[in-house]
Amino acid sequence: MKSNPASLSFLALVLLLLHSSALPGESFGAAPESADVVIYGGTSAGIAAAVQVHRMGKSVIVIEPSDRVGGLTTGGLGQTDIGNKAAIGGIAREFYEDIAAHYEDDSAWKWQRRDQYKSGGQSRTAQSETAMWTFEPSAALSVYQSWIDRHQIRVDYGKRLDRSSVMTTRSSPARILSIRMESGETYRAQMFIDATYEGDLMAAAGVSYTVGREANEQYGETLNGVQTRMAHHHQLRKGIDPYVVPGDPGSGLLPHIDPRGPGEEGGADHRVQAYCFRMCLTDHPENRIPFHKPEGYEPLWYELLLRNYEAGENSAPWINSSMPNRKTDTNNRLGFSTDFIGQNYDYPEASYEEREAIVAKHLLYQQGLMWTLANHPRMPEKIRDQVSRWGMCKDEFEAGNGWQNQLYIREARRMVSDFVMTQKHCQGVAVEDPVGLAAYTMDSHNQQRYIDENGHVRNEGDVQVGGFPPYGISYRSIIPQRREVSNLFVPVCLSASHIAFGSIRMEPVFMVLGQSSATAAVLAIDDEVAVHDLDYEKLSQRLLKDQQVLQHVGPKPTPGIDPATLPGIVVDNRQAKTEGGWATSSSTAEYVGLDYLHDANAGKGDGKVRYQAELKQPGRYRVALLWPVFSNRASNTRVIVTDAAGETHEFRVNQRDPQTKGRAELGEFDFGNVAIVEISNADSDGHVIADAVQFLPMDKSND
Repeated sequence: MKSNPASLSFLALVLLLLHSSALPGESFGAAPESADVVIYGGTSAGIAAAVQVHRMGKSVIVIEPSDRVGGLTTGGLGQTDIGNKAAIGGIAREFYEDIAAHYEDDSAWKWQRRDQYKSGGQSRTAQSETAMWTFEPSAALSVYQSWIDRHQIRVDYGKRLDRSSVMTTRSSPARILSIRMESGETYRAQMFIDATYEGDLMAAAGVSYTVGREANEQYGETLNGVQTRMAHHHQLRKGIDPYVVPGDPGSGLLPHIDPRGPGEEGGADHRVQAYCFRMCLTDHPENRIPFHKPEGYEPLWYELLLRNYEAGENSAPWINSSMPNRKTDTNNRLGFSTDFIGQNYDYPEASYEEREAIVAKHLLYQQGLMWTLANHPRMPEKIRDQVSRWGMCKDEFEAGNGWQNQLYIREARRMVSDFVMTQKHCQGVAVEDPVGLAAYTMDSHNQQRYIDENGHVRNEGDVQVGGFPPYGISYRSIIPQRREVSNLFVPVCLSASHIAFGSIRMEPVFMVLGQSSATAAVLAIDDEVAVHDLDYEKLSQRLLKDQQVLQHVGPKPTPGIDPATLPGIVVDNRQAKTEGGWATSSSTAEYVGLDYLHDANAGKGDGKVRYQAELKQPGRYRVALLWPVFSNRASNTRVIVTDAAGETHEFRVNQRDPQTKGRAELGEFDFGNVAIVEISNADSDGHVIADAVQFLPMDKSND
């Protein structure tokens, strides 16, 4: 008697299908490739997942659409973004420990000595630190390749998913049976992992997803949707005309200004936070490739940049973080920088050809930007001098003359599962089934340029809110809805709102979620269950055994100090006026108010923060500077107090000394109705912090 497939066990049905010669819709050419687990996307998440599958005794194939594994980790993002390193365990921590081991070898130091390298506080800030969190792209690739070789992981390069040929069952939930590449190869597996930044396999399998920003009201958030009121940083100078011919609307808008913006405050839209290339630069003359004027250079693309400097901008628009061997990881900073704002909206769902065109346009933009900064006669001379001493690296991304293919896809599709990570989970509402921790500020880059009510150009979309401890990411957020697909994990394009994803979307977290996805996939195979029916207790025990961190047990950061609880008159950084490039942060306690400002240890001499207190009565006041102490702060922050007679009093404050406890008494001064204190980053030797200034009246009747 023939067996009824409907009565077969979950695993038996899968095995029957895997060993049949062809499935409906498959070609009868080459025999299908098969493994227990197939991973589409050799990103950091994909490689971590592959290692875990191998360690648990199952077969695995990684399919990488490009010719290079590692995604952003090998693509220029060497300044690891992670708010609390204690949140990272397992295979992810092994990666950063292997990076440290790589740089223990003297042969790894070609362009500088080991003792000449200073990481700016990100790597090995404590002597007990066994991991290193800053690295060259080539070093990251070397570590991943060593893992691939050691574990004999099969990686099939240069194969793109045929997004119309993902074979699934017709049941509810469906199962993915096989996936086919554009080049014709078919892959079958019991479990699949989509580790791409775009979520192509997820979407092709019929899983629900979203693109863009949700309205605040959808999940009860405050930081989602259009955010013009948060647009304090990475902002253009005020008063910049948006038209090709200033003052003439008939001449048309300058490029890349959205005439439909900004939209309803807090409302949903289709916009995606900006992409860029995380350039690896060097100032070593023997390894440097000077910035070139690219073929197809568009002068008008940079007119807004030039007008921004003519409106008063005075520092270089980058965060140029030091990496070993006199190299950098260079990221966006200020109002016009490496982020190609508004030019990626179509990317998440675009065809491969359309994506290639978008990537090429980003490359043209960024190459043209760097040439403009280094050479354009309308750029301030000091900016030209600062930028032109840098260039691309001869020994990184050699095929691209120093330029990489990996665009920084900060956000694309996001799965919509039965559980959605939201702002409330970042800020303290615990999940019951964590498979890893996130530990970064809720961070979104700008998403549009628009014309404000005054007829000037402004940026919108930048949000930076932190101040919370590491928090758990739900298992349910990395699997599809129960009714949709039963054998797929999505550790990168996971189920999260736009603003929650802005906190989760860090490379070490993707590695963590890749390992957790692989662990769950293997256990589900062993237990012959769908991913939704896996015993979480069994999963969590195995994750903990493999050194994953599922719960934050360290000290929780102290929330911001309410200025109203402090005596005297307190002026917080949100009330201060800034010049130069300042970013907000709340990662280090104890700070006053919602956050504090820092200069990113860049643009020295260009950054100023002016605190002005309106005093009820003139008189004598004691002045104190307040800030959160940390080891990467400047030891010589310049502070100037201006008294009633207009005389200035200059001080140098050590902001890294823990014995100060984040408070410096500047002295007693006579003031009129206004008191002014200015913080400058001139000649400073670390991150300059601008948090709050306190004015204490010596005559208590003035309080």
